[in-house]
Amino acid sequence: MYKIRVYPGSDSSLTRDSGSESTPLLSSESRTSPELVIFDDSDTSDLDPSPASCSLIYGSIDSSYNTILATPKRPIPSTKNSELFISTMANSPCTVSEKNYEPRNVNLTLMNENSNTKKVHEIDFVPGPLQFQPDIIQASCKDLKPKQSSLVTIFSIWNTILGSSLLTMPWGITMAGFFPGIILNLLMSGLCLYTAYRLVVAHAYHGGGSDVEVLDLCRIYLGKWAEHIARIFSIAVLLGATIAYWILMANFLYNSVNFIYDSIAGWSTHRVSENISYKEVLCPKEQNNNTIVTYEKTYDMLGPAWDLRNTVPMFLALLIFPLLNFNSTTFFTKFNSLGTVSVMYLIIFVIIKSASWGINMDQVEWTISWVIRPTFPALTGLLAMSFFIHNIVINIMQNNRNQEKNGRDLTIAYFLVTLTYIIIGVGFFMCFPLSKSCIEDNLLNNFQKWDGLTIGARILLLFQLVTVYPLLAYVLRIQLLSWIWKRASNRGLVLFINLVLVFICIIFATFVPYIGTIVRYTGALSGLIYVFTFPNLLHLSILKKEGKLGICSILFHLAIPVIGFSNLIAQFFITDH
Repeated sequence: MYKIRVYPGSDSSLTRDSGSESTPLLSSESRTSPELVIFDDSDTSDLDPSPASCSLIYGSIDSSYNTILATPKRPIPSTKNSELFISTMANSPCTVSEKNYEPRNVNLTLMNENSNTKKVHEIDFVPGPLQFQPDIIQASCKDLKPKQSSLVTIFSIWNTILGSSLLTMPWGITMAGFFPGIILNLLMSGLCLYTAYRLVVAHAYHGGGSDVEVLDLCRIYLGKWAEHIARIFSIAVLLGATIAYWILMANFLYNSVNFIYDSIAGWSTHRVSENISYKEVLCPKEQNNNTIVTYEKTYDMLGPAWDLRNTVPMFLALLIFPLLNFNSTTFFTKFNSLGTVSVMYLIIFVIIKSASWGINMDQVEWTISWVIRPTFPALTGLLAMSFFIHNIVINIMQNNRNQEKNGRDLTIAYFLVTLTYIIIGVGFFMCFPLSKSCIEDNLLNNFQKWDGLTIGARILLLFQLVTVYPLLAYVLRIQLLSWIWKRASNRGLVLFINLVLVFICIIFATFVPYIGTIVRYTGALSGLIYVFTFPNLLHLSILKKEGKLGICSILFHLAIPVIGFSNLIAQFFITDH
């Protein structure tokens, strides 16, 4: 759902990688402004260590910092060229200066008064990875010329979008049906690609520039109301992501502790049937004769005090809450490689398991494979989050060295993402050896706790999410404070917000611990604004300014928000658990 990535300022040995985590792909050219980008539609962390001098203040903005809500004074470019590929993103050198700013509530400038030389960090709050939000932290910008190759750009988008959706995609296929699931994947991918492209076009029409984001475009072309709505939905998306993270962390913590304890104490397994074909898989929804019932000594020892839904979410708070109040992000940014590792591990995990099972679909299942199930909106809601990159697509594409190839590179990236989702979702669905209705919204729940690859996945993802959650909570807190509070926050206010956030997460993990439900609602909600509505309204506004607005264009681009609204409403009429 969300990815978090920090781009450190450096010497000539590094380049500004907008999304790539493939170090060999980096060129020898550099960019000197450190950036923090939060990516939506993924639960993976992709963080590069940031310099100590550029680390964020985590718990709050303390007394050593002055907080100024500011924006550069510069005229809005009035270009009439509506072509996508305007090469104005290679701006002249600039230095952030306090005197060149006037108040507004989009950018947050932090000036360190304890150092001999004032260091200014501009945090631009851009909503949205699964994009995932404060998108940019800049100390200064000496060279804004795009340095990223098309190959790096493509894999940046691919790796940015992928994430926890890999865990839920087989369940999504189950909710929609086999072939309908494939078709919906293709349709939603094409629709999200088109609207993401529209945002890049709107940015280019405006004249480019690294300080112009989706919020700015909404304010400039649609009005202040659009900026406020975008900000509200951005906070909603971040809240949904933190809730989903908490549910996953509670699940991984519970199963990991149970495995470790039972491994030490020893456990006994009671076979229901001597003719067991697949010992490693479970059907939690029903007791299937092809499963092994595992007797866990953990329950004897801890009893009701160690329960996945009732107590573990609160035990998790004891671990996570202190991390929300760290004074620096430097520690968490050291685990940048875990995002890529976890995504690749999940892909390899599913491929290995599916290959070991072989295809398991009988004649009846093949016969009904073309029938779309009435619960298919669960998949469309999930896919709206799975393909969500719209709030940071501008940041990634403007760093492409070949601006004239932005459309092509974006298309290739979406094709690779779609192919990955189909391979994982369809492959697991076809090969799963038990009834397809047994597939869980977290596919790891379909495996016995003692399965080796499953153990590795849970421990890896738990550690990775523990390092990402504090950063995501920080982003949520800063967006909320910069919009509502509009002045330097004190430690008490920060603690209060952290307590409220943790309380909300515990409530959901206790009473609605379904990752599929959270993701599909969050995806449908965020998709309504960022995927289906604002990109099209921006395009219509630009066409109107150009005098090219026609009836067909109006009908087409207004039909897309109707699809998004229908997708959101449909979520309330299906039951997935």
